[in-house]
Amino acid sequence: MTHKVVLSGIEAVLFDLDGTLIDTAPDMVATLIAMQRDHKREPVDYEIARSNVSNGAVGLIRLAYPEAEGAEHQRLYEEYLDRYESSICQNSCVFPGLVKLLDILESRKRPWGIVTNKPKRMTNPLLAALGLTNRASCAISGDTLPQRKPDPAPLLHACDLINIKASNVAYVGDALRDIQAGKAAGMRTIAATYGYIVSGDDPLSWNADLIAAQTGDLSNMLLAALD
Repeated sequence: MTHKVVLSGIEAVLFDLDGTLIDTAPDMVATLIAMQRDHKREPVDYEIARSNVSNGAVGLIRLAYPEAEGAEHQRLYEEYLDRYESSICQNSCVFPGLVKLLDILESRKRPWGIVTNKPKRMTNPLLAALGLTNRASCAISGDTLPQRKPDPAPLLHACDLINIKASNVAYVGDALRDIQAGKAAGMRTIAATYGYIVSGDDPLSWNADLIAAQTGDLSNMLLAALD
């Protein structure tokens, strides 16, 4: 756990989805591997694919089909989404300890929400399957607005929906684009390094306000900021 600052005055928390709040890798990678096998290709290594899940379906297709370009890449991308949509939450789950964190945030009347680049057709069924739809104060998907992270617009839209200033919001994510978006929006930022970090990436270089190596670290940081 690396501290640069101690957060204070936090009135709400926004989370990235894949690799931050929810461990979606089991279903996303299983979909990719099944697709490759059906195409008579050698499947990618699970751990390598898992580390790329934060790059979404586009990143996974790029990893598994590096030669695909243009229309072929788009066709594979759409096939992947169709396959994944049919198995959106077979083994996905909230990361350990974070359900309790959400319980505490709600008990203290601190809203929390989702800002993800995941398409709405995947985000909403996933949240519903995990019983989070009515708990989240907002859920901004990658196609809610024309802009996506690292653009700050989705985060600022979330602030409008929960009616809290960005400077009083913490944003948690496991990719550089998350921290860039949060900082550009004027939020406090936490890098979730327990998430999906690609080999060779250095979260320390993202300049997040705090780094949470484990979900317990994240809970401690946020609960301290609420006191």
